[in-house]
Amino acid sequence: MTFSHLNEQGQATMVDVSEKTISHRRATARSIVSLPEKILEQLINGDIQTKKGSVFQTAIIAGIMAAKKTGELIPLCHPLGLDNCNINIQLNNEQQVVIDCTASITSKTGVEMEALVGASIAALTVYDMCKALSHDIVIKETKLMEKTGGKRDFKRT
Repeated sequence: MTFSHLNEQGQATMVDVSEKTISHRRATARSIVSLPEKILEQLINGDIQTKKGSVFQTAIIAGIMAAKKTGELIPLCHPLGLDNCNINIQLNNEQQVVIDCTASITSKTGVEMEALVGASIAALTVYDMCKALSHDIVIKETKLMEKTGGKRDFKRT
């Protein structure tokens, strides 16, 4: 197994996808944000309202915008025109904010990075929107949950 972003001389390079087959590709990434009780007390009707506005709605928009710009943010990612990007935000049983970003495209290359960037930026937006209430916010993890299409599928169990 070799790194696909390194050429024979070990130098960084964009992966050549010209010979790959076009297929429907989909990826879902998840970020988990732990908020202190002081912030969770502000939760009304499934969202947190601050002076900046709706926390979760703003995070959804920021995540989608970021996913669309992944090729500009990550140096060796291909610029992609996503077919769809959806972000879902909810609280889990531990009262943590769970952000799922699903990106899809019919293309020669996958959208894992777009999903990861979307979930990450949505999590950072939650932090930004809530930091006036408390800095005791922890972005615990961001990980790929599932991907389909391309060479091999992946599903985290």
